[in-house]
Amino acid sequence: MKCNESIILIKIQTTSKTPHHHDAPNVKAFTSTLLKKSVFILLLFGLTSFGQETFKIGFYNVENFFDAQDDPKTFDEEYTPKGRHRWKPQHVAQKTQQLATVIHALAERRTDGFPVLLGLAEIENFAILRQLVRHPLLRVAGYEIIHFDSPDRRGIDVALLYQPAFFAPIKIKKVPLLLKNPKTQNRLYTRDMLLVTGMLFDQEVTVSVNHWPSRRGGKSKSAPLRQKAAQQQLRLMDSLYRLDHNAKIIVMGDFNDVPNDLSLKRLQQKDDFYTAFKPLYNPFLEKHKKGYGSLAYKDRWFLFDQILLSPAWTKEVKFLEYKAASIFHPKWLHPPAGRYKGYPFRTQKKGGFLTGYSDHFPVTITIRVK
Repeated sequence: MKCNESIILIKIQTTSKTPHHHDAPNVKAFTSTLLKKSVFILLLFGLTSFGQETFKIGFYNVENFFDAQDDPKTFDEEYTPKGRHRWKPQHVAQKTQQLATVIHALAERRTDGFPVLLGLAEIENFAILRQLVRHPLLRVAGYEIIHFDSPDRRGIDVALLYQPAFFAPIKIKKVPLLLKNPKTQNRLYTRDMLLVTGMLFDQEVTVSVNHWPSRRGGKSKSAPLRQKAAQQQLRLMDSLYRLDHNAKIIVMGDFNDVPNDLSLKRLQQKDDFYTAFKPLYNPFLEKHKKGYGSLAYKDRWFLFDQILLSPAWTKEVKFLEYKAASIFHPKWLHPPAGRYKGYPFRTQKKGGFLTGYSDHFPVTITIRVK
C-alpha cells in the first residue's frame, strides 16, 4: 500500500547543512554491510567504555520555538519584533537557554546521559535548532539534526536530534498528512510526519516523529483529523512490517489525544485492513489511567505526549529491551506561585512573557542493553 512520501538515503546530516524547503538534505547514501558492522563495533565500544547499561529516548514539545525573523512563506508574523508577541532576539536567546537547561537536566540526574534520540515539536526551522544544539549546555551531547520544513501555516515543524556516537541514520522520509476542511474541501496544512530509519547499535530501528492536528474548535469536531493521522501512521507501519515482521519501531509525538482516545487506540489494536500491522505497546497508558499528564488545561491534566513501541521491543528481545517510561517534571518546571502553580512553566501567557520553558513536559523511555 503506497502513501505520499519523500524518501532519502543518508549517511549523516550535519548541523552545518540546512535541508532545502521540501527537498532532500545534502547527504550521501550508505548501504554497505561492512560499514554497518563497523559502526556497530564502534558504538558498542563507546557504550561499554562509558559503563552505560541503559540509555534514554525522548520527546519534547518545546512550545513556539521561533526565531525573530519574518518568513514570508508562513504566518509567523506574531513572533517578530513588530508582531503581536513583540518577539525579539533577547526572547529567542532566553527561550534557547531555557530549553537547553531542560534537555541538559534529562542527562544530569541519571547514569544514562542525554537522550540518544530526542524528537521535538513546535520548532520553526533548522537555524533555530542549530542554535539550540550549539548552546554550551548541549555541546557535549554532540547532537546532529534531522529536519524538514513542513507546510504548516505557522511554519512549525517536527525534528529529530540524535547522537551520532550511538545512532547512524540510513533513510529518512517526510510524510505529508493530507487533510481537508470538511466544509470547504480545501486542504488543511499541518505538520508532516518524520520517519527515520537507522542503526542503533546492531539493530535497525525506525522512529516516527509526530505532531498531530490540535483540538482547535473542540475535541469532537477535530477528532476526525487525528483519526486521519492515525490511519496514515498505520499505513506506514503496515509497510514496515511487510518488510520485516519483527521491525523495531518507535512512534513518538504530541498526538493531541490521550492514550485511550480513538485515534491512539487504533495504534494499539489489530486492524482488519492493514493486516501486517502489529499493535503497539503504549507505556504511557497506565500513567494516563493514574491521572498523570504532560500538559494541563483548565485544571485538568492531559497526556498528549507519548512514545509507543512495536512488540519487538518487549517480546523475544534481542540486545535492546524497553525498560521504563517517565514524564520529566521536576519542581522547577512548574511555576513557583500564582494561578497556574503546578502547571508546566510555559514561555508565554496571553501575549505576556514568562521566564518558563514550555507548556509541555518532556517524556522519555529507558532502553536496556542486554
